[in-house]
Amino acid sequence: MTRYLYEKDLRPMKYTILTSTKHDRTVREIARCLGMADAKLRMVMIRRFDMSLLENLESRWEMGQKYADGADLVAEELGYELFTRFVPLVDTETMQSIYDETKTMIGDGLAADEAVARGKERIREAVLG
Repeated sequence: MTRYLYEKDLRPMKYTILTSTKHDRTVREIARCLGMADAKLRMVMIRRFDMSLLENLESRWEMGQKYADGADLVAEELGYELFTRFVPLVDTETMQSIYDETKTMIGDGLAADEAVARGKERIREAVLG
């Protein structure tokens, strides 16, 4: 019987990466930005991300903060590119839907802060979903 290397459970290794000093700080920053618990975010990352993405998480986060969504204030507040391209916690279609709804709420007269807060709540639900 042939055994594949990929049958190995990588969760303990992924957890070790995410709890290392620099990665733990990055996970805490992302969790704070999303308004969720660190442990829940770690669980999501372990389940969804491969080893390569986890090992580069800190640099991806830093580059995302520096280069993502510079021109659009609502997209920047929601983390449109940050959470779809740099740290892919939300798929693009879902994020586009959240962005469109947030812009519509603002266009309908809701305060921008309130609309963004509702958008971030939907992003949290999508991450945990």
